[in-house]
Amino acid sequence: MLDESIVQRVLAEAAGKGSDLAEIFVEDKRSQALRLEDSRIEDVASGREAGAGIRVLAGDRSAYAYTNVLTEESLLEAARRARAHLAADPTVAVDLRRQEPSARHPVKRSPADTPASDVVEALQGADTAARAAGAEIRQVTASYAAVNQKILVASSDGRIAEDDRTRVRFAVQVVATRDGVIMTGFEAPGHSGGVELLDEHPPGELGSTAASKAIRMLDARPSPAGEFPVVLSPGSGGVLIHEACGHGLEGDTLVKDASVYAKRVGERFGSEAVTIVDDGSDVGAWGSFGVDDEGTPAQRTVLFDRGVLVGHMSDYLSSKKLGGSPTGNGRRQSYAHLPIVRMTNTYLLPGPDDHDEIVRSVERGVYAATFAGGEVNPATGNFVFGMSEAYMIENGEIAYPIRGANLIGNGPQVLGVIEAVAADFGRKEGVCGKDGQHAPVTNGMSTVLLGKMTVGGTEA
Repeated sequence: MLDESIVQRVLAEAAGKGSDLAEIFVEDKRSQALRLEDSRIEDVASGREAGAGIRVLAGDRSAYAYTNVLTEESLLEAARRARAHLAADPTVAVDLRRQEPSARHPVKRSPADTPASDVVEALQGADTAARAAGAEIRQVTASYAAVNQKILVASSDGRIAEDDRTRVRFAVQVVATRDGVIMTGFEAPGHSGGVELLDEHPPGELGSTAASKAIRMLDARPSPAGEFPVVLSPGSGGVLIHEACGHGLEGDTLVKDASVYAKRVGERFGSEAVTIVDDGSDVGAWGSFGVDDEGTPAQRTVLFDRGVLVGHMSDYLSSKKLGGSPTGNGRRQSYAHLPIVRMTNTYLLPGPDDHDEIVRSVERGVYAATFAGGEVNPATGNFVFGMSEAYMIENGEIAYPIRGANLIGNGPQVLGVIEAVAADFGRKEGVCGKDGQHAPVTNGMSTVLLGKMTVGGTEA
């Protein structure tokens, strides 16, 4: 993306006496997006964004400057601006040692080579299938987004790495109404790869599934309130692990002692069935990459091993303060943003139990199929999550849908009440927000039984 001699000169200009590290992050991103609403294509957009950010670190202080002009003169000026805040005269050029990506994510059908007409046909197919589900369907919105992002990262300690990332996502949201009741259904698979996503997840099936969810929820009864066994569905339930456990194990939170998990490595939080990992190297997963946005190769990091806290996620800065090496979790939204510690693909690994047996074991409880928004306090682990799709379990069977259900609890508590983990592992893709930045992430788990949780609702 840049000649190495230019990279070396920029790093030499940025790194001065008194600084610990200088870093350059270069990005070239191309994007495509189409959206269908009310059976019409409403938005078609494509764009290109390119630029570079220069970071200089000195102790606990950092300075950052960026530019969207990738000429040597502009890059050197950005380096001087960043260094001026923290360091003295520039240093000599450094030797660069290339870091190779730990994983490659194949692209079978490049978005750049895919005709827009193919995407339009896919959007229309999702719309047609959703509307065919029933007369209650009032609105269908389908969208397609593809991004190709090339990055280069180099730092004054001699590291240089490049990565080429392609991500595609297809989303369908359906609104159903009956007698004044409004419900929605949502499906949005994505991956690190190309337009072959539409072969793996046919748009018509996505439209039908989203519409069926919305229609089922029209018959929902008010949720009861109290303590119940809760069964988490495969894939979707993983957002609970992401929010209630994952954020508390991000290194920047641990450094501040602002996490319920701080200084508790070696403690048991759950049963032998509880093993949780963050894996940025999972081939094809939505939150994956070859190297992170600091040039560290993606890796699989074990957070809980058979119930025991054993690890955390870190970037360059937090790893220096916590000890150890970066885990490949330094991520940024774009060249205009500083890297921060972020999850990638966070999974509760599958266990030996059976989905049907787990449901049959519950006399009266709640089946949480899909979570909506929620709030988590990493310092205490306390959380509240809404359920956009949930059902009552009665006498070992999923009986009827409920609405207005909330799950209330605590991260360590959740791990402690996991009583069964099935083998039917699933993934759900999402976008995680933190410190004003957004990053693609995957949540994954099998069917899980929580022995007793507080459910908020409107009926006793």
